Amino acid sequence: MFSASQGRSWNVHRLPSAEGRIFLVTGGNAGIGYFVAEQLAATGAVVILGSRDRAKADAAMASIRSRVSGAHVRHLQLDLADLSSLKTAVDRLDIEHLDAAVYNAGVALDDPPRRETEGGHELMFGTNHLGHFVLTQWLAPLLSAAPAGRIVTVGSFAARSERLDLGDLQSTHDYRPKRTYGRSKLAQMCFGFELDCRLRAVGSTVLSVVAHPGGALDSLTPSRPPVCVTSSGERLRASPAGLLVQGKDAGAWPIVRAVLDSEVQGGQLWGPRVFGLRGAPRREPVPSHMTEPAAAARLWAASSELVGTDPHLGFR
Repeated sequence: MFSASQGRSWNVHRLPSAEGRIFLVTGGNAGIGYFVAEQLAATGAVVILGSRDRAKADAAMASIRSRVSGAHVRHLQLDLADLSSLKTAVDRLDIEHLDAAVYNAGVALDDPPRRETEGGHELMFGTNHLGHFVLTQWLAPLLSAAPAGRIVTVGSFAARSERLDLGDLQSTHDYRPKRTYGRSKLAQMCFGFELDCRLRAVGSTVLSVVAHPGGALDSLTPSRPPVCVTSSGERLRASPAGLLVQGKDAGAWPIVRAVLDSEVQGGQLWGPRVFGLRGAPRREPVPSHMTEPAAAARLWAASSELVGTDPHLGFR
């Protein structure tokens, strides 16, 4: 069933106030994550940019402050590829609750060779999926302490055409970078949907929602120097593509709505309105291969075993 929010007006340029709330955006220093952080900062919320690169985070925060008067932004040193560091990172937050966590950070490789994290996990699967899987365990108490905590997992349109190989989750036997990336995003999305099922089963007040940016190109993205710089020539050459796809500022819209809209419900998928590639945010049907119960259970069990976490991830 589609919620009432599907047909209700939502203005991406006039967001509701979120003053007093606290949001964490992993990878908030660049790309989609930057624009999610910038748009959330405009609501009056405290926005924490999770980033492993302090200099890039400083540049992103300076850019946000230059565009959002009185913006409340701060940096959290966060390296999702280093699973052993995540508890310490969350401890450094020094907050009593967290209203929403946006799981946006990720690694995308275009060419071989296969690379691994220091912990021995394939880099894209290990960072994009396992990093956020482990992070959830340490964020659970903070999210549960919020009046209506929310986890928004940022998926990818590319995950629609992929299928998980549950016997080779880390592409040990057959590594193809683009497919491995797509499967890592599919694993994230499957996790987001399964997480909401498990949260509902234990009566948690925390929601898990999945959103994706559709087709978001750098060449259609407005400049935010030094975070991103797009020349007028690049934008002109890319303008025909704007019929089908959009910039990363617009790609952030479904994610921001998934964070802010009080009528968004757990287990939903949000994306752009036009063919799932561009336009204002709308709720989408969830592809069946992302919620198949047996596959979701196997992915969850394998992830928990790989990283040695509590299978309940702190939610009971």
